[in-house]
Amino acid sequence: MKTITVGLAALLLSTAVSFAAEAWKEAEVGGAKIYTDAKGMTLYTYDKDEKGKTNCYDKCATNWPPLKAEDGAKADGDWTIVDRTDGTKMWAYEGKPVYTFIKDEKAGDVTGDGVGEVWHIVKAD
Repeated sequence: MKTITVGLAALLLSTAVSFAAEAWKEAEVGGAKIYTDAKGMTLYTYDKDEKGKTNCYDKCATNWPPLKAEDGAKADGDWTIVDRTDGTKMWAYEGKPVYTFIKDEKAGDVTGDGVGEVWHIVKAD
């Protein structure tokens, strides 16, 4: 019985970690290392957000979809989870909520960088 309990605990832990590992990944675009979502779409931060808090809702969130955190997802290093006012959760990198951009059509597109001078690519260290 103890083996089953330990095995189940390990499975649950690995599942929670996999939510994080599958949400984003590193990519190289134009010689720079950046973060993308699991589909390779560039991730961005928004200057009007606060650490641990998003200020992008309604039309903003339509144009800049938040990188959603699935139920059971856990923080992982520089990646944390932010609660949205609509009850959903999203990922944040170094405390800044992250988003994709509706006008990026394919993996590797970076058309959102610098939009309105408030949107920036999330660069990997």
